[in-house]
Amino acid sequence: MSARFGERVRHALRERGPLCVGIDPHIALLDAWGVSLDADGAREFGLRTVEAAAGRIGFVKPQVSFFERFGSAGIAALEDVLVAARASDLIVIADAKRGDIGSTMDAYAAAWLTPGSPLEADAMTVSPYLGVGALDGAFALAERAHKGLFVLAATSNPEAAQLQRALGDGGESVSRRVVAEVSERNRGADAGEWGSFGVVIGATVSWHAAGLAAFTPAAPILAPGFGAQGAEPADLRRRFGSMSDCVIASESRSILSAGPDGLAAAIDARNAQYLEVPRG
Repeated sequence: MSARFGERVRHALRERGPLCVGIDPHIALLDAWGVSLDADGAREFGLRTVEAAAGRIGFVKPQVSFFERFGSAGIAALEDVLVAARASDLIVIADAKRGDIGSTMDAYAAAWLTPGSPLEADAMTVSPYLGVGALDGAFALAERAHKGLFVLAATSNPEAAQLQRALGDGGESVSRRVVAEVSERNRGADAGEWGSFGVVIGATVSWHAAGLAAFTPAAPILAPGFGAQGAEPADLRRRFGSMSDCVIASESRSILSAGPDGLAAAIDARNAQYLEVPRG
């Protein structure tokens, strides 16, 4: 059996650094890359991104909506990209943001986390806003299959602030409660190992304003917001403090805009900046 997801992330961060490249074939980028504005173009875009990322970084994050928009042909293209990425020894995070209750949530988890599934990824993003407990089937499947989950906790979009920073019983923010409930599910990890259930915390989020604090056991933090949204590699330690060594730093447009011919060089240059950040 392969290592648990949390330990795989820990190893990849140490060996290849925190950079995660989003695979986001939105129309403007497809056009700029000179590929067709359809499922075939999305497939080419994704496969070329995988080729450029392989051996350079540890993580890629396909945004599934940009494939779904092309219907069944788009899903078929995404399947090809997922297979290629996992075959290239990249940790693949499906940015699906699924969230539901009961058998419906279980079916979402089965689609993305079951070994051998056409959409198999190493982890997926999930929404806790029907209750973290509604994700228990996904937690259970991920644990059995040595997969991961990233639970939305404190996102960087301004529309989220009022909901995620609302105070519940005891004056605890919603974001902090989500992190606490995810951490409880990580307590079964072996001593000294990272938990496999991570959280999403935007790189531009103020931990103080969101009511967040360092958590244990250590677990991966998926941090969108680097690059085009304003956070820079040099900000990583200042923004995440003692948890900075757990961060997977996600960038999309800032790297993808280099185009197919400049993509590998852009990945190398950006990852070098992250590798210069002192570790804790």
